[in-house]
Amino acid sequence: MSDSILEIKNVSKYYGKTKVVDNISFDVKKGEIFGFLGPNGAGKTTTIKMILGLLSIDEGNIKINGYDIKKDFEKAMEYIGGIVENPDMYGYMSAVDNLKLFAKIRNINYSEVYKALELVGLQKSMNQKISKYSLGMKQRAGLALSLLHSPKILILDEPTNGLDPVGIKDLRDILKKLAKEQDTAILVSSHILSEMELMCDQVAVIDKGKIVKIESLTQNENEAEPKEVQCVIKVKQQDKAINVLKEKLNKQAKIKDEKIYVTVNKGEISNIVKTLALNDVDVEYANENEHTLEDLFFDVTKGDKKDE
Repeated sequence: MSDSILEIKNVSKYYGKTKVVDNISFDVKKGEIFGFLGPNGAGKTTTIKMILGLLSIDEGNIKINGYDIKKDFEKAMEYIGGIVENPDMYGYMSAVDNLKLFAKIRNINYSEVYKALELVGLQKSMNQKISKYSLGMKQRAGLALSLLHSPKILILDEPTNGLDPVGIKDLRDILKKLAKEQDTAILVSSHILSEMELMCDQVAVIDKGKIVKIESLTQNENEAEPKEVQCVIKVKQQDKAINVLKEKLNKQAKIKDEKIYVTVNKGEISNIVKTLALNDVDVEYANENEHTLEDLFFDVTKGDKKDE
């Protein structure tokens, strides 16, 4: 059986004649935190709504734990937990009573309520009214609610919105724990690039309805392919250096702020410097900086900083 809990294959969505999601495909595996990034209007929220069954799929198919949501909708939805926008709970009731009410409706044993509250770190404050909770605690309570039925995948749309740094870190730690210890697959969208970099195993960037890049953020020890880094070089003969890099090493470089930027494999910088020196280019300095998620995002979305 495949490790993929969520499978999206050639999915498209139209609003009238406008194609807002254009033939996208990606998988989320069990135990994986998969980030979903995109500028404003890119199709991110539309995709999430199709996964949750809130919008119909015009082309392609989506499977949850092997069940096609077009053919086996109810069965597929059994395996999904999700938070879209702020979780809705009764403020005059305690967290534990909110969860017990939901458990009773879904015919879930109350033991799962206490298990979920412990998972999100609310066992000590479970008897407090939701109205007394901070935003971060409300978010964790909503997460506990979505975990009651032991879903195989969590769908979280901008879960860190409005949270302070402590709340963001708490949520990140909980999600990483769920992925690692419970083998839960997690799809999370966010506009906080630095947080996605700390949290996610992979990210997909969607722009103008298309997946433009899927990037792994974890380094496998057995990977044969070296990690790419950005090399920053300062020389006096910039044009000559650009030509040497292109002709001798097949590297495409660019000049910005009187420095040369070129993408190389990690550990390759010494060879870059050596090649330039052998071709009579004096190198003042050369440093390597790993590509950040922000670099990737702005590269593939042409610098659009807006997000849904």
